[in-house]
Amino acid sequence: MELVAGCYEQILFGFTVHPKSEACGDREQWTPVADFTHHAHTASLSAVAVNSRFVVTGSKDETIHIYDMKKKIEHGALVHHSGTITCLKFYGNRHLISGAEDGLICIWDAKKWECLKSIKAHKGHVTFLSIHPSGKLALSVGTDKTLRTWNLIEGRSAFIKNIKQNAHIVEWSPRGEQYVVIIQNKIDIYQLDTASISGTITNEKRISAVKFLSESVLAVAGDEEVIRFFDCDSLVCLCEFKAHENRVKAVFTFDIPEHHVIVTASSDGFIKMWKLKQNKKVRPSLLCEVNTNARLTCLGVWLDTVPDTKASLPPAAEPSVSKEQSKIGKKEPGDTVHKEEKQSKPSTKKCGLTGDSKKATQESSLVSTKKRRRVEVLEKKRKKKKIKTMQ
Repeated sequence: MELVAGCYEQILFGFTVHPKSEACGDREQWTPVADFTHHAHTASLSAVAVNSRFVVTGSKDETIHIYDMKKKIEHGALVHHSGTITCLKFYGNRHLISGAEDGLICIWDAKKWECLKSIKAHKGHVTFLSIHPSGKLALSVGTDKTLRTWNLIEGRSAFIKNIKQNAHIVEWSPRGEQYVVIIQNKIDIYQLDTASISGTITNEKRISAVKFLSESVLAVAGDEEVIRFFDCDSLVCLCEFKAHENRVKAVFTFDIPEHHVIVTASSDGFIKMWKLKQNKKVRPSLLCEVNTNARLTCLGVWLDTVPDTKASLPPAAEPSVSKEQSKIGKKEPGDTVHKEEKQSKPSTKKCGLTGDSKKATQESSLVSTKKRRRVEVLEKKRKKKKIKTMQ
């Protein structure tokens, strides 16, 4: 397995982790070994996502970079967005969904690296998105104070819910029966079958990351050193422990045989891996830690040996998800829910390589870093010539 983490210093770190047990009394320890550091972006990294083959990173430089983990090479870059990349989510091996401060959500073919859909999703920034386990629905939140439900089969907005404040995280549970919406230090828990809030959890500090450990247990990290496990049914804190010396910025979870693991990354520069106990009231045990000496921002774990069971998003020919849509869009007292207004038709231009340098910086494309920069230089020269002739 490979730990990958991005930072403010524009670097992507990779650490190979050997899960072989080493004798240390009664404590199990793993061994992380530095594998690579890659400086591809020209601004701080803001998002990372992994599937069984690729790692993708998003940055404030408005680009998405693709790394082939099998071959250990950079595969190219996607340059469709015109704002900071805020969120990246793979669904299986065939699709990647990206969101950015330009308000766009883009659906990418992760084999050909073509942009299948480009949708103006929010009037402000897209701050976070989460894909339903079925692949048929997605939720997104933005700086326009809305929670939006997306029909991924048709690639369109299904419903909009006004939530009165700007949420910065939304997350589906593993079975997709509930989801959480995070506003500052508050966690609102929604049930899919009623589309209503079943409870609210308040954390001590602003929340920076959440991950479901099970259908009802949520790991919460924030602007503090502590991580807490909350029960979404009883709303009580099951466990809390000091994970780092500074605020925790990212959390990731995965399962391998005999291990349920939570990984944490902090502004203190450390990435730590913890073994979760079956009883979530018991503090997890530390498996390993590594110091990057950088201000970490995002985190992922690439698993070479575990096949990805999710093949792709459902094709357009599959039945619609009107049942889930009607429930998730149900009106609550004090909330406004309405169908998406008529919007401009989403762009369906393919984002492959193009030989037209005039369009290369406007259309989504998969290009090497050197080629992209060369195209930008040519574009600037062309604009200068145009200005001179006009004068």
